[in-house]
Amino acid sequence: MIAADTSTWIAFLQGEQGTDVELLDKALDDRQVQMVPAVLTELLSDPGLPPDVAETLLEVPMIKLRPDYWQRTGTLRAKVLAKRRKARLGDALIAQSCVDGGVPLLTRDRDFRAFIDAANLDLGL
Repeated sequence: MIAADTSTWIAFLQGEQGTDVELLDKALDDRQVQMVPAVLTELLSDPGLPPDVAETLLEVPMIKLRPDYWQRTGTLRAKVLAKRRKARLGDALIAQSCVDGGVPLLTRDRDFRAFIDAANLDLGL
């Protein structure tokens, strides 16, 4: 199983090249992709997203959030910020979802590197 960040999904949907896109494509074929709730929210926020693409994205199984998810995400974000690293809220939500689900994250966003040490996030590449 893998998950993909918004940056990788957008690259995939736009037909771009890259290792992350290739891995996502193969994982989709093998039904080995889980959707991160915050990523789905970001993708569905695009007013130009075609309805058929939105429907397809909604079919990807969602990572389940644990009851203490929100508290642990806040603690994770604070841990990263204490090291004077960039930790946007959306990135913290995505990182914590993947850590909880034991799912590697495919991404083009270098900001996720701050979560490798803080939460043992697996970037899957």
